Order: sequence, then C-alpha cells, then structure tokens
Amino acid sequence: MGVQWTLSIRVGIVAAAVLVAASFGQAQAPAPAAANTTAALWTAFDADKDNSITRAEMKSAFDKWYDAADTAKTGSIAIDQLAAVLNAAMPQPAPAAGGGTGGRGGAAPQSAPCGGRANLPTTGQTPCPDDVTKMMAALPATAPAKPAKPRKVLVLGNPRGYVHSSIPLAAKTIEELGKKTGAWTTTITYDPADINAKNLEQYDALFLSSTTGCFLDAKTTEPPASAVDVEARKAALISFVRGGRGLAGIHATGDSYHSPCGNDPGAGAGRGGGGRGGPSTPGGTLASVILRWSWGVDDKKLQADDRMLKKTDMEAVSDAMYAQLDTEKAGKVAQADFNTRIVPLVTQTNQYVGTAGRDNGKGSWPDWDNMIGGWFKFHWLDPQKITVKIDDKASPLTRMFNGQDFDVNDETYTFSINSFSRKNVHVLTSINYDKMSFMDKLKESNPRPDHDFGLSWIKKDGQGRVFYMALGHNERIYAMKPMVEHLLAGMQYALGDLKADDSPSNNP
Repeated sequence: MGVQWTLSIRVGIVAAAVLVAASFGQAQAPAPAAANTTAALWTAFDADKDNSITRAEMKSAFDKWYDAADTAKTGSIAIDQLAAVLNAAMPQPAPAAGGGTGGRGGAAPQSAPCGGRANLPTTGQTPCPDDVTKMMAALPATAPAKPAKPRKVLVLGNPRGYVHSSIPLAAKTIEELGKKTGAWTTTITYDPADINAKNLEQYDALFLSSTTGCFLDAKTTEPPASAVDVEARKAALISFVRGGRGLAGIHATGDSYHSPCGNDPGAGAGRGGGGRGGPSTPGGTLASVILRWSWGVDDKKLQADDRMLKKTDMEAVSDAMYAQLDTEKAGKVAQADFNTRIVPLVTQTNQYVGTAGRDNGKGSWPDWDNMIGGWFKFHWLDPQKITVKIDDKASPLTRMFNGQDFDVNDETYTFSINSFSRKNVHVLTSINYDKMSFMDKLKESNPRPDHDFGLSWIKKDGQGRVFYMALGHNERIYAMKPMVEHLLAGMQYALGDLKADDSPSNNP
C-alpha cells in the first residue's frame, strides 16, 4: 500500500512537471532571474501567441497550475504542492556569489558628518543642521499644561539593532521643546549605563529615541555588559516608571526586546515575529505570493489562517492580478505593459507583496513588552503614504489634529498580534486601514487579522505613565508642527502635567 501510494505521488509530480512545462514553454534565453520569471509567466499566459494576454488566458494558466498540483483531486492544495509544479518549469536562479547581509541589518558608514548613522559603527550624535532648522520652525510657543514643578527629562539614544538617522534629531527635538516652552530641561545620553537607580532619581521622565533591540545591554558597538549589570538596568527602568515617573518612546523604541539578547539563551537567533523567510525558489516564491493574494482577495481566509488553495481561490487571484495589469480596462495587455506591471504583483518584499501566515512573535522581556505596549512585526517602507485616524478626538493629546484624519509619509510600524492590544493601551491615533489601497494592504507580512494598527497611545503602568509614538523614522516628521505638538503633549502626559483618560480603549 505504501509503495503504491509513493509511486502514484511520484508519477503525479512527473505528470505535473510535464503539464506545466508545456504551459510555460522551456525555450528560455539566459537572463537575470526576475527577467526569466517574467518571460516564463508571459509564455504561460499568452496561450494564442498574439503578443497580448486576456483575462481568460490568464485564468486558463492558473487553472492548469492548480490541476497539475491537485493530482489527488482533493479539491485543495498546499503551497508546497503548487511550488513543486511551478518550480518544474520556472527558470532557477544561479547560486548567489558570496553572502549578503540579509534583512535590515546595518548600513555602510555614510560620509555626512551629521545624522544618527553618520559615524557608524558608532551612533552619530549630531543632527543635520537643515533638519534642526526645519524642526525649530515647527516648535509650538507654549505647552498645553503648566508644569507642576521644574521637570527634568533624560533622553537615551542608544540602538542595539538598526541605527536610525533621525535618532539625534528626535533627541534634539525633545531638548528644544523643553527649552521653548519651559516645560522641562533635558539631558541627552547615548550610554545605557546611565539607566541606573541612582542616576534616574533626578529625572521625572525618560525619553527613548528609536532604541532598537536590547538597548540596555551596552553602547551600539560594544559587547553586552554582564548579566548582573544588565538586569540592574532593567530593574531600574521598570522601578522608575512604576514608582510614578514617566516613559516616552518614538518609532524604533517599539522595535525592542522581541529577540533574545546577548545574555539570553538562544542569543543570536535573530529577530522574532515571523520574519520573511519562506520559499526562496522562483516557483516557491510565486506560490507564496499567490497565497498572500488569496488572503487579500478574501479576508475570511486571512481570518481563518487558511493556507490551502482551492481552484476558486486561484481564479479569484488571477482575476485580481489581471485587474492590476489591465489598468486601461482594454481587455488585452500588451507584452511591454505586462513586463513593467507584473513585477510588483509577484515580487515578495516589503515594497510589493508580503507573506501569509500568522505572526508568531514573542517578547524577550515581559515587563518591558507590556509597558511599551507592542513590539515590531512589519513596516511599510518610507515614504509610504498612510492616513492617520484620530481615535480619541476628546483627548488633550490629540487636540492639535482638530479631529481630522490626515495623510503622512513615513516608515510605518505595525505590531505583533501577540503584543499590541487595545485592552492594554489607550489608543490616540491609528492607521485608517479602510483608506489603504488593495496593493498597499497586500504588502503586510503575517497580517494582523484585526487590521488594527495603533500609531500612538498612552497607558498607566503602576504609578507611572507611558506615551509611545510609532511615526518618526524620517526627519520630515519632526518638521510637521502637529506631530511635534503631539510629541509635546505626550511628553507632558508622561511627566504627569497633562491629565488625560488613559484607561484601555477596550476596557474588559
């Protein structure tokens, strides 16, 4: 029985390969992998060889792929079955020469003498003058609340992961906001050793400027401090906030403590959260892309974490893809247009199409993960346009927006379904998901089934207060007066001077 089953599967795969080879055509001239894939798809779709494709021709090709994969006639297929069929005919890329850095990683040192990445591998501590000039022009003249007493803020700008060029500008913004309004005085540090119980006694709030990774371990390029020292820093930060002080963070502060740190078991395992990974062959990638498209077309599949494909799913994806190809609604797509338009539809990157599957991220410091309110999962690439929705229009922290949605361009973070929740934080602003285009929604990897993407929030933690703002990757954010005013209000909330409803948005 086992031999017969194995033989039938092998025969089925061979038959599938023959069928798909016929639909693709095998006579491909050598070319880069992307060009080869485009050419193979064109061959599969242009069945009548008239140098154009129709909706029916594209659907026919998708139907052939499905039939070739569903050899057992079960009525549904997994992406590895589809990948095997596609790989049988898709041109395979040549082995890469040398290893790449992969992922986000660090960047080559920049020659500019300013900005957070200017002096890599150390963190640049001088913002660019032009950025400072624009930020200064956006500063409000007064603070929304009168300080109850003279306030002191400590700014930490120490990343242990990706180094943002805006780190010193964000720090400078906090300093200048305090000076201009008289709401606080500021000390800026890039040394996590300054996060200790004795030093923190003199401050009313701590501001974290895009502190990626395990930011209390050591300075950016230094090896981790001893486990005893790091644990003391962690304890000092938590006690500082829960004892009645404030914490505020911007952008990549939410990209912290969701992977093992230097002293943790499993250190070096990389960032949590599901990542990209997945199939790396052309056919495997295309199969994964088709699954992600099926989730975009049918939200019920996304909600159910349904990773199987039916023929109706394949046909719905074909139809949706064709609509993106035939933008003129001419009924035919010429090869020149196809070659340009197909790439973003079948390329699996943050820029084009994400991956399906549930986010399985895990935090590595529970007290922190709960306190800050979320850890990074995925981001739309700068300068992605998003519409900001004002969730709490009555809050003094959103008064500067006048209750009106607005558009912004930035690298916009999303947070793990296992971390960010309205049951834990009071949401001030969020992404207006309904106003995102289909293709922009499709970029999200491991999509949140609730489509809930907070952009700023506040919360009580013990006797202390926390404010977080996800925008702030690009320096342009600090030149936007409403965003700077939002940051000012958030700081005054964290300091305890601006009172606001901070109960969880979805109070159980």
